[in-house]
Amino acid sequence: MQIVIADDEPTSRRLLRAVLTAAGHQVLEAADGEAAWELLEASGANLLITDWRMPRLDGPGLIQRIRAAPRSSYTYCILLTARDSKTDTVVGLDSGADDYLTKPFHHDELRARVAIASRILALEASLREARDNYAYQASHDPLTGLLNRPAIMGHVEAELARAGRGGSSLSLALIDLDHFKEVNDRYGHLVGDQALRSVAQILTSALRPYDWVGRWGGEEFLIVLANTGPDEAAQVAERLRALVAATPLQLADGSTLPLTVSIGVAGTALFKGQEVDKVALFQQADRALYAAKAAGRNRVHVASALD
Repeated sequence: MQIVIADDEPTSRRLLRAVLTAAGHQVLEAADGEAAWELLEASGANLLITDWRMPRLDGPGLIQRIRAAPRSSYTYCILLTARDSKTDTVVGLDSGADDYLTKPFHHDELRARVAIASRILALEASLREARDNYAYQASHDPLTGLLNRPAIMGHVEAELARAGRGGSSLSLALIDLDHFKEVNDRYGHLVGDQALRSVAQILTSALRPYDWVGRWGGEEFLIVLANTGPDEAAQVAERLRALVAATPLQLADGSTLPLTVSIGVAGTALFKGQEVDKVALFQQADRALYAAKAAGRNRVHVASALD
């Protein structure tokens, strides 16, 4: 484990380093609280052992700064000091310290306190990973790994609000995998799932970093194209259509299955402060998709006032 020690006394730092490195830890040293803060920020270490009295920034002040800062993971803080009164202990813990050790410390006690810190930090990391996994599962489609319908809808609303505030364009591309029922009926649902994953991968790899793509439902996908008017969106959609058509699905028996998509595009240009009816925009995209399918599929249709 990487540990930052902060103490203005070189002898104390040497002793701490010797005990901790003998226990298998990597030690980073600072002579005051400001230097320790910079080490924590640069290294990402999440265990601090700090002296109370130091120049520039003392131990309690350093811990308070850590607690007030938005850090991605928890920093376990052990306050090390010659003060041993109950009042001082309370003050130290009130500053945000997790543990308190008085000088001169016993080597075995220090190792035991660090071991406790390691277990707590490991538990915190496990809980954070579980939380992140739950958040991912709640917002992503399990088959394709794309955003699910509620999540992509959230991005539509956010991008519409952003476009309204700044007065910019926004387009939607509604994509349907052609003849998907026939794929399932002829090859089975496992191949159908492969087809959906293949299209999802193509869409994800070909879009700009600031665009959003999600599974809208069944064999339909939705792309949110920020700062993009209908004409540019049509070019993006045509590029995606061509990529899917040029990437047949490789089947287990060595044969290939051609895939195509139909795409309906609807876009809007907003004046600053303007609001857009998202339901109407979705209806335009849906009608454009229907027109693309009605015209023979494997094509892009852009919504117009006549649709």
